[in-house]
Amino acid sequence: MRYRELGNSGQKLSEIGLGTWAIGGGDWGMGWGDQSKEDSIDAILEALECGINWIDTAHAYGFGVAERVVAEALSEWSDEVFVATKCGVLPMQDGSPKRFISPQSIFEEVEGSLDRLNVEAIDLYQIHWPVPVANLEDSWQALIHLKEQGKVVHIGVCNCHMDELRLLGNSEEIISNQPMYNLLERRIESEVMRWSKENCVGLLAYSPMHSGLLTGKVSREWFAGLAKNDWRKHKVDHPVVSPLQTEQGFSNFLTFQSELDAVARQFGRTVGELATAWVLRRPEISSAIVGARKKGQISEISQVADRPLREEEETLVERALSRYSV
Repeated sequence: MRYRELGNSGQKLSEIGLGTWAIGGGDWGMGWGDQSKEDSIDAILEALECGINWIDTAHAYGFGVAERVVAEALSEWSDEVFVATKCGVLPMQDGSPKRFISPQSIFEEVEGSLDRLNVEAIDLYQIHWPVPVANLEDSWQALIHLKEQGKVVHIGVCNCHMDELRLLGNSEEIISNQPMYNLLERRIESEVMRWSKENCVGLLAYSPMHSGLLTGKVSREWFAGLAKNDWRKHKVDHPVVSPLQTEQGFSNFLTFQSELDAVARQFGRTVGELATAWVLRRPEISSAIVGARKKGQISEISQVADRPLREEEETLVERALSRYSV
């Protein structure tokens, strides 16, 4: 495993971070299907054994489920682990998620996360979504206040692009931004990457495998077999899965996947490894967040850190991308 510095924090993170979105289970509206606690703990411990030294979680992931499971797994681990969590997605009366930030809600959320994670201070506390944007500046000041109180060590944001980043003012406080970044979602390349480098803000890339679509496993049977409470099945208008909603869109994607698979096989990788290595080719990326639901998944992908993307691979991937039509 290799390590990179997170912004100007002085903290070294493994190039692969463990994401716990799916570990939150399937009962909160954006889950990935049912999940056993035993499988989750096994996946977390395996990640740590592979040299991964940080875990990304959130209050939203099962509305406390993932944070509790992370704490239980870490109780079985003796070495120090950097834990990041998030605020700003709240449960509605029916249990579905609602993006909302305000100083008051953040002060309430942090207490719950501290309790569930069983820590005195959270290593990295992040605004999950800048919604509503009118509350972003005051909410950011709330995070600064939590840092001054010692309840959190570092503070950051997620899903912020330039309009939101400009609102935050003092960039010295911003340790990280966590955007989606992968072969099929490249918006941060235009401005955010440059801004982050200039301001020493670390980028924590989530969904390097595009929520499972860049694993090489997609087929019509695979998609039809997703659990009913897997968000990819019922959020049909989500930009990740919307291209798969038409026969032509699905066919185009399968052709693209086949081309990626040929590139990956040529260099002794899986498509998922290729996609993750592609994300890590950029030095602005501090770490790529990879989810795992059971033992055996993270050990395979963690090898990417020791096998950087070759220039020839990047050329072939870009060629495949140029031919892909959504």
